[in-house]
Amino acid sequence: MNISIQRSNQEEFQNYNVELEGLTLLTVLNHIKTKIDSTLTYSHGCRSGVCGSCAVRVNGREQLMCEYKPNEGDRIEPIRNVRVIRDLVVDSSPIARFNTIASAWSEGAHEENVSEEEMSSIQTQSDCILCVSCYSACPVYAVNPDFIGPFALTRIWRYVSDAREISSDAKMAAIQTNGIWDCTLCGECVPVCPQNIAPAQDIRMLRTKSGMMGYQDPNMASMFGGSLDFGSPMF
Repeated sequence: MNISIQRSNQEEFQNYNVELEGLTLLTVLNHIKTKIDSTLTYSHGCRSGVCGSCAVRVNGREQLMCEYKPNEGDRIEPIRNVRVIRDLVVDSSPIARFNTIASAWSEGAHEENVSEEEMSSIQTQSDCILCVSCYSACPVYAVNPDFIGPFALTRIWRYVSDAREISSDAKMAAIQTNGIWDCTLCGECVPVCPQNIAPAQDIRMLRTKSGMMGYQDPNMASMFGGSLDFGSPMF
């Protein structure tokens, strides 16, 4: 089986031929590093699809190396929208700033019992493994590097939907700029999530909640001269 891997010190993909079938991409890369090319560099951790550290792009789509089984002709490259340190290793730490901007955490909660149904409604968003695949798949970063992004926004929805949270006003205010209205709702973040989280749907819900709180899409407002005063004549 032939697979190609993008190397940071080369302009072209480097081809490797391995006599392995039916194994995970991580196992194949471990074989390449120990038997063929010790300079190949990549990240991994739990090997169980839990830590998210082995995310890469395979044939243009984000995958976890510890879960994906490669096929003949696969092309492997590092995830996008982050700085490549070497080969398939990237620096994803700057993404944490988006969580800080959006305050994507609990800032105070009521001590009260919540129903199983209420907990179930936010369980999926709580299952994120920080693989940043959704950031890699998001096309908005090509035009807006300050976009808060799918991971932070889906976390915001998790907290503003939690019946125990004391207040969600500050969180909702923080995501109005470079946030929910900048998302194109293309859905590219949805199929690449290994935990089956749907950030695009969460962002739609945040838009609905924003409207109920009196916020409006600034892009729509600009189409009407900076306001949505439909009672005023347009010339």
